[in-house]
Amino acid sequence: MAGNTFGNIFKLMTFGESHGVAIGGVLDGCPSGIEIDFDAIQTELDRRRPGQSAIVTQRKEPDAVEFLSGIFEGRTTGTPIGFSIRNTNQKSHDYSHIKDSYRPSHADYAYDKKYGFRDYRGGGRSSARETASRVVAGAIAKQFLKGLTINAYVSQVGDMKMDKNYQDLDLGLTESNPVRCPDPEMAKQMEAYIKEVRKEGDTIGGVISCVVQNVPVGLGEPVFDKLHADLGKAMLSINAVKGFEYGSGFDGVKMKGSQHNDPFNSDGSTKTNHSGGIQGGISNGMDIYFKVAFKPVATVIQDYETIDKEGNTVQARGKGRHDPCVVPRAVPIVEAMAALVLADFVLLNRTVKL
Repeated sequence: MAGNTFGNIFKLMTFGESHGVAIGGVLDGCPSGIEIDFDAIQTELDRRRPGQSAIVTQRKEPDAVEFLSGIFEGRTTGTPIGFSIRNTNQKSHDYSHIKDSYRPSHADYAYDKKYGFRDYRGGGRSSARETASRVVAGAIAKQFLKGLTINAYVSQVGDMKMDKNYQDLDLGLTESNPVRCPDPEMAKQMEAYIKEVRKEGDTIGGVISCVVQNVPVGLGEPVFDKLHADLGKAMLSINAVKGFEYGSGFDGVKMKGSQHNDPFNSDGSTKTNHSGGIQGGISNGMDIYFKVAFKPVATVIQDYETIDKEGNTVQARGKGRHDPCVVPRAVPIVEAMAALVLADFVLLNRTVKL
């Protein structure tokens, strides 16, 4: 099936379903000789895994990754890196009630009409569990991108929005709370709100901000493969993502050109960074920063009306273990996808000049 591979040179193909035996992937194009920190990879998975706090799904999965190929004596060999993550805590019976009907705002209906058949257990291939494979590959990409740093964090939950930009935050505090918001006071308010929404059997959306620092000049290709275009595609490929903006984003429309332009310093850096580190689709060496908007999780533990396969109106109720707000667990996914894009462009850049 098409659509399961991401990247051009640093290329990831993922496989597996939420309630299948395992999920996993094959990472191809990774250069040889990279020393792999397996603990760092597991740490990234632990940041994404379910059951880590009271404000996420309580599915209990260790998410232990097993590498099958492409690594020898702790270093990459340059051959495809195969890996798998076993599913150990499925409750497929929680989804028997939707075998013949479609959950609103899920992929159920679209998958059934596209393929004529669907795995209804946890959403099958459309489940966000697939993103664990991206986190593994992204963790390897991070280790390839030495010197470059990628930090994502929760900046908004519902209407609760931080009024600080990343320069005014201590991003080292992101992991100090279950929301993954680097503003401790705002994090407490967000956590309380998520718990309140959960008690109602409902869900809420949010925004993840991300900043990439120490980026070399020259990443990105002209016209169709612009750096921000590929970052946008990467983020919009994540489950539940509804919006992407970089640099000044939509707020830039309020400014005049004389205000929005980024004047140069003598060393080529810029005095301001409304461009978000990307000009003409190519990195200019300044910080890349962007925001990713996530919708509320579609499964609500409430009664709802929907249709079955025959088009009949039926009554149903949400069941199973689900996140009341997806953004805390999505932080490492955003970082992973950014790392995959940047690793791909670093390798591609090696082909354009001597």
